[in-house]
Amino acid sequence: MGTENPSVPLRAQARPAGNKRPDRRPGTAHRTGGGIVHENTRHTTRFTVIGNHLAQHRELSLLAIGLGTHLQSLPKGAPADIKTLTARFPEGATRIAAALRELESHGYLRRDRHRTPSGRIVTRTVSCNQPAATPGGPEPHPEPRKARQPCEEGEAVPKAPERRPHKPLPAVPRPACSGPGILQAATDLLASLRRHDPSLLLSACDTAHLAPGVAAWLERDVAPAAVRRALTADLPPEGVRRPAALLAHRLTAQLPPPAPFRPPTAAPSSPVRHPMQNCDGCDRGFRAPGPGRCRECRTDHREAA
Repeated sequence: MGTENPSVPLRAQARPAGNKRPDRRPGTAHRTGGGIVHENTRHTTRFTVIGNHLAQHRELSLLAIGLGTHLQSLPKGAPADIKTLTARFPEGATRIAAALRELESHGYLRRDRHRTPSGRIVTRTVSCNQPAATPGGPEPHPEPRKARQPCEEGEAVPKAPERRPHKPLPAVPRPACSGPGILQAATDLLASLRRHDPSLLLSACDTAHLAPGVAAWLERDVAPAAVRRALTADLPPEGVRRPAALLAHRLTAQLPPPAPFRPPTAAPSSPVRHPMQNCDGCDRGFRAPGPGRCRECRTDHREAA
């Protein structure tokens, strides 16, 4: 019993506070076996092959990834416009349009315009399952981005990629007399276009730019309903990317001629009212330019003569 046990610690060690473990490196995940478990069954019919570069994309939103998967599963020729997708899914037209723009910016979606045999220009939606294999398509990001390390002294800081500014809107016609009343009517008409098509939602800046063009139409005796039909007719089924540019083009290209000149019609002259006179024969009151006899007395006087 007098032999000392060298394996027994001299004193109890304190447990680290919190979840910190001395044998765990910072940034490493503690695997407890509680992650996802796959129960896979081989598909033989009705399946779509989706690349991990889309399913695990680090920059796309969850809505864009799901919408891209849905588009790749559609058969050829199926409608893929905003109205059809809005009727298919509970998300609104604004969120679906934003997801489509995400897919287009990363190369998973492309919109080509072509002319049909009837002469009409339509937009064709092309879904790309591998943007890197498409000529001119961007490279996908299958691997997670590494954390950016702080720059050392003297090291050049990488510049952020510059965003291309939007092209300025085309010029619109100007009314001859731009009063506040006609400009307010034009502004109200432009604000009501989103009720006919959600893709025609305009900003306050775009509305102020387009209002003089609508006022020029109203100044030419075009009814507001006719202006609304001209701006909303034959819109692309997949939606409008820049509604303000489309409306500016239509306001300029389809501007009707001025209304024909109509001379002002003269107001009908009011009948002359003569003063009241007393008849010299019967003393009855009547209207006449001067004293004399009334109509009955003049008739009786002519018959007696």
